[in-house]
Amino acid sequence: MIILETSTAPNPRRVRMFMAEKGLLDKAQFVQIDIQKGENLTPEYAAKNPMKKVPVLELDDGTCISETMAICRYFEESYPETPTLLGDTPLEKAQIEQWVRWIEFSFFLPTGMCFQHTSGYFKDRMNPIKEWGEECGKTVRNFMAFLDEHLEGKEYICCDRLTAADINAFTTLAFARVVDIRVQPEQQNLKAWFDRIKQRPSAQV
Repeated sequence: MIILETSTAPNPRRVRMFMAEKGLLDKAQFVQIDIQKGENLTPEYAAKNPMKKVPVLELDDGTCISETMAICRYFEESYPETPTLLGDTPLEKAQIEQWVRWIEFSFFLPTGMCFQHTSGYFKDRMNPIKEWGEECGKTVRNFMAFLDEHLEGKEYICCDRLTAADINAFTTLAFARVVDIRVQPEQQNLKAWFDRIKQRPSAQV
């Protein structure tokens, strides 16, 4: 298997952390795509992922799977003997999906929009709107306050163990530094949780 990725981007990091927690990093070859240079915009790359995003999982038979959580789902289902990160019971699966979606729409996506619309990183291929980026930054800060409150008395976001929800939130919070969004001094629950996840070997990949 091959994973086409950009190591500095948050979505590929989500996949790497997911695989690391399951002990599967050696199952795939990681090939770097320079998104700043537009290597993801070529016809060859678009044939693998018409959305032209990273990462992409290319299986040995040439089948390509795009979208971070779809790739994670493939590894979850293909290696059932490894630690589950998307839930065991119907209730766990539902709770984790709920949190993954909350994090995706209210934390990860606005963080990405804040970056794209305020940094000018992709100004050669999009029309950045600074005001929209700044508004997205407010959404990110509001979700961080919500997450800090939720984490009071908890080690993990849900299910009393590390799940994909923790991975997605951790990588988002780490990436938010590029737009100068950080845990606030009063958000002690969020800080303690972030520091716990940061100590895990998977956080180093």
